[in-house]
This record gives sequence, C-alpha cells and structure tokens, in this order.
Amino acid sequence: MKCMILWKGSLNSLGQNKVFSLLGIAMRGRNLVSGEHQTLEAVRKGSAVLVIVAEDASDNTRKLFSDKCSFYSVPVIRYGTKESLGRAIGKDFRSSVCVCDTGLADAIIRQLEQDNCGIAARRRDRNERDGN
Repeated sequence: MKCMILWKGSLNSLGQNKVFSLLGIAMRGRNLVSGEHQTLEAVRKGSAVLVIVAEDASDNTRKLFSDKCSFYSVPVIRYGTKESLGRAIGKDFRSSVCVCDTGLADAIIRQLEQDNCGIAARRRDRNERDGN
C-alpha cells in the first residue's frame, strides 16, 4: 500500500508539469531542438514553431531570443529553469529549447494558458477571501 501511495504522488507531480512532459515527448519524437545555437539556427531556417527560454537565462540570452523571434514571427515564452528544461528533455542544463511541431507547440501553449488561468483564479479567490 505504501508503494501505491508513492506511485500516486509521482502521477500528481507529472500532472502538474504537463509542459515538461510535452517537451519530453517532443524530444523523443525528434521535434525539439535544444541549446542556444541550435535554437537560433532553427529560428533562422523557419522550422521553429515555439521557443521556450528559461526564466533564469541571462539578460543577453533573453534579449537575443526576443529580438530574433519577433523578427521571424516565432512566439517565445519564458518558462521553467535551465535545470528543469534540461531534465524534461533528458539533457543537462538548457537555457532554450525550440519546438518544431505545430501540434505539440499548440498543446504546450494551451497548457500554459490553462495553468495561468488556474493561477489567476486561485489569486482571485484568495484576494476575495482576504477582503482585498
């Protein structure tokens, strides 16, 4: 029974990180490019559908990707840390990843929107409860 409880806990943690799970699926399907140089190359070639930059990436890296992605009309999102992005795709630290499949990119964007709506609803409920 104790083993079952641990297993359920791991399922809950997977459910909370669907974005990372989708990135892992993209990596296994060879629809993801990781690392700054490869990500920039994919953006320049036009194969990039979505770029994700780690929140703890340097200011220069964030500016580089925001400029390049705006020029090439590729959406860029700041999400996760270098460590969490790398762990999601089975690699070391990664400051940027690029999804090259439209369906997976749409699924990631939808999941991020759902997560943000859930966060906003929890904040609203907490503010109403506190009387703010």
